[in-house]
Amino acid sequence: MTNSHIMTTIQIHSITPDNRQRHFWFKKRGSTILAFEKRRRREKENRKSAILKAARKLFFEKGFKSVTVESIARKAELSKGAVYLYFKSKDEIYSQILLDDIDKFHKKVADLFEEGGQASDMLFRLSSTYVDFFLRDRELFRILMTFMLHANHSNLPEDLQNHIIKSTNKTIFMEKIFQYGVDRGEFPPSTNVRQCRNALWGLLNGIISLYIFIGSESKRDDLIRSTVNASLSTFIKGLKGS
Repeated sequence: MTNSHIMTTIQIHSITPDNRQRHFWFKKRGSTILAFEKRRRREKENRKSAILKAARKLFFEKGFKSVTVESIARKAELSKGAVYLYFKSKDEIYSQILLDDIDKFHKKVADLFEEGGQASDMLFRLSSTYVDFFLRDRELFRILMTFMLHANHSNLPEDLQNHIIKSTNKTIFMEKIFQYGVDRGEFPPSTNVRQCRNALWGLLNGIISLYIFIGSESKRDDLIRSTVNASLSTFIKGLKGS
């Protein structure tokens, strides 16, 4: 028998019904395991999302101090132990909410340059977006201010704390607007863009902090917006006059 006949015989005998059945079983088993892993990851993400959604609603309705991990678990229709599988504390839950929303805000203002126009107009649009963002969720603003004031004394994991600090300080788009104004001759070349960024950031947070939880509810939004616009106008006039 020639070598070619031997090889053909081996190939014929190797592709038996039993071999095909085993191959199909292993392939099916692999697909089942993969589908199971995908489903388990999806379920974990859904539980985590449910926890954050429940916590956000409770923080907004009752304030941070009145909310407990147990109440978050009830709202999310999960056990208290299930919540602790995803988050170590209530502080970590609200910090994750804060982080997610700060990232959303950055995405909102990232396209300011695409709209074009003067740097002054961009600053007004940026300020309006910032005010809108926190007027829709005042408890989130309270959380942001609390974190900024007590960041060094929080009980958060170090990596999460550093991530939040980095995100809250991610104001490079403000510097870009001021630099854009300098490059176009709208603002003087001596403009310190970093100082201007800090001044605008403080102006916005200060005005919102002053009015967001006091005064007549019906007049509060208009008061915040008008004060921000008037203050920003004065700020820009002073910047251009310098």
